[in-house]
Amino acid sequence: MKPRLLPLYLVVSAAAVAGIASFEGYRSRAYDDGAGVQTVGFGTTRRDDGSPIRAGDTITPQRAVVRLAQDADRIGREIASCIGSVPLYQHEFDAFVSLAYNIGSTAFCRSTLVRKLKETPPDYAGACREILRWTRAGGVELAGLKRRREAEYRQCIGEETP
Repeated sequence: MKPRLLPLYLVVSAAAVAGIASFEGYRSRAYDDGAGVQTVGFGTTRRDDGSPIRAGDTITPQRAVVRLAQDADRIGREIASCIGSVPLYQHEFDAFVSLAYNIGSTAFCRSTLVRKLKETPPDYAGACREILRWTRAGGVELAGLKRRREAEYRQCIGEETP
């Protein structure tokens, strides 16, 4: 197995982007994500100019893929910043990016998961287990989020990719 690397040296893999796309699904017209956020494409919440997606906004499949890759890259940089000097395997980083793509990098960076990574020594197994806790939207546990978190957890511990 390759060594763990500092997050600032990791980039989101193509497999991770494909996994996020499969979890999010594509929608050409903006919709409410269940938590009150307007979303379009593969879960994009912001327009190219940075303003929020609005009801009625549309996106082509080609543009949605580009935005997904841009959003995943941005999320990767944001979580790398809050994880700091804790080295990760690529599969761990990809699982964390998928989670943060869904819950937001702010929630991710404030999470117990990150605190477990920053313990001395890092609690990698505990951090991966924390993924399984994020199964609710609007206070309701969702079967789709449960399936997604189980796949992200398996990816995080190195069993498989989503």
